[in-house]
Amino acid sequence: MTSEVLVARGVSKSYRQGGNEVRVLRDLNLTVGSGETVAIVGVSGSGKSTLLHLLAGLDDLDDGVVEIGGQDLAKLSEGELSKVRNQRLGFIYQFHHLLPEFSAEENVAMPLMIAGKSRVAAVQEAGNLLEKVGLSHRLSHLPSELSGGERQRVAIARALVARPSIVLADEPTGNLDEDTADQIHELIISLAQNLGVAFVVVTHNHQFASRLSRVCRLAHGALDESSV
Repeated sequence: MTSEVLVARGVSKSYRQGGNEVRVLRDLNLTVGSGETVAIVGVSGSGKSTLLHLLAGLDDLDDGVVEIGGQDLAKLSEGELSKVRNQRLGFIYQFHHLLPEFSAEENVAMPLMIAGKSRVAAVQEAGNLLEKVGLSHRLSHLPSELSGGERQRVAIARALVARPSIVLADEPTGNLDEDTADQIHELIISLAQNLGVAFVVVTHNHQFASRLSRVCRLAHGALDESSV
């Protein structure tokens, strides 16, 4: 039986639009086991990105609980929360968010150096992981010298370099052409299997979603696996 790396219970979130309160998520539940891959699908505006931000502790819940590795994110100090994000959680955005002035290798090494590893050790680990994602020949290149697919591979390596238990990915191939997107999909599936890292992926690509362990549809503020 797989251990639970992420548990969300009774998650609710509302926003104010003008004088109205808009309920985005209502009493939502999600459990993700070690090494599991979960796709979150749904129409635009259904709250998929909001959900990922709440799961990562990047936004505050109105109600409910989110636990990563058994730790309730709402009960952690900002420093403790930063440590969880650095060591237990990876995040991949639709746009890579790489630091433009640093090489691919340095971008990937950054989370390890923030955690206190020496530059030499961090860069060595970054190089090893970049080799796993097929970029051993691009270590010293700046983001501006990489293709869109290569930049996203660097972003994936950065999300994985601290060996997190779970990675949250928000439309990781939404900005890529079809062939490049397919390559990134293959990479994510392979890394999940080989490294035992859980992935929760927001995606509009139903073919990719169907290849993951589970597909959950977000509609009317709740997740439903029976309607996909």
